[in-house]
Amino acid sequence: MNYTVYILFSEKLNRYYTGATSNIDVRMDFHENAENHKYTHKADDWQIVFTLECENKSQMLSIEKHIKSMKSKVYIQNLIQYPEMAAKLKIQYPG
Repeated sequence: MNYTVYILFSEKLNRYYTGATSNIDVRMDFHENAENHKYTHKADDWQIVFTLECENKSQMLSIEKHIKSMKSKVYIQNLIQYPEMAAKLKIQYPG
């Protein structure tokens, strides 16, 4: 099973969305087609801008929680730009 933390970006909203899943294809289909999804239904142009494969579910959820707790667009942009930040997250949250 794949455990993935992902970040989507909507140019229309100029916003990021952070999520975690065990199947990125199914999850993207959900975001693209779910009219009642609390956050992502507001735009139809979500693109995957970052993915991080995790060792297990615990690590995946911890990293997702960490990214969300930062509440920072700049942090997310840096995470996308500097791959070493993602590597450090995997060390910081071994699962």
